[in-house]
Amino acid sequence: MEEERNGSRGADRRGIQSIEVGGALLQALVRQGAPMMLKDLAREAGMPPAKAHPYLVSFGKLGLIEQDPLTGRYGLGPFSLQMGLTALHGLDPLKAATIEAAGLADEIELNVAIAVWGNHGPTIVRIEESSKQIHVNMRPGTVMTPLLLSATGRVFAALLPARITRPILEKEVAQFAASPQAALRLSRRHVDEIVAEVRQHGMARAVGNPIPGINAFSAPVFDSSGNLALAITAMGPADAFDPSWEGETAHKVRACAAAVSQRLGSRAG
Repeated sequence: MEEERNGSRGADRRGIQSIEVGGALLQALVRQGAPMMLKDLAREAGMPPAKAHPYLVSFGKLGLIEQDPLTGRYGLGPFSLQMGLTALHGLDPLKAATIEAAGLADEIELNVAIAVWGNHGPTIVRIEESSKQIHVNMRPGTVMTPLLLSATGRVFAALLPARITRPILEKEVAQFAASPQAALRLSRRHVDEIVAEVRQHGMARAVGNPIPGINAFSAPVFDSSGNLALAITAMGPADAFDPSWEGETAHKVRACAAAVSQRLGSRAG
């Protein structure tokens, strides 16, 4: 009986090989992002043109692929567009991010927060805690301002449209330009340097700010339009946190954000 049950489960996992083979052509078109000639499309999908052509004919009948009558190139068809739009409409960015953030927290043994842009600035909406006890004075609803004093805020400062962030940054510079605390002191040059740093590395870093003894990396998540959707921030005590841009922690935070972006249909990065 046990063998029968195992066999049944195995049968459930079997797919239709011809669909998987033909699907390689659709995947190749998505990767390329532009119409392709038959020989190029077939090569990218790992099959000879003679094998690819019947699949393309069938996909064309379904509207998944269409051929330009002038150039002969194959591109994604109207039904592919409809499927993509339907999938995007059903996406929940926070849900997609939470799944990845929970896995990241377990993997790097640091707390991981998800932040979105709210009425008052970058707002923490969820925190995935690691198995280790990490005491960070942050909870859902925390607003990460001033922008430039946290890794999360820096992501939004650098990657949101300037029309949104410029008034806030100018106000912060005016407010903190003469701060008696060096860590809080801001200038226009300081703003430009931080923004350039985030764009250069594709993520933001904060060492001991805004919480002394706590380091953080924050990486952006983009939606299907290439707009900043949210930020994923890993944080932990300085003695257990590698602040190197090329270290394992930075790499895994970037990879997590990229995975969420991909799930949201982004081609950024």
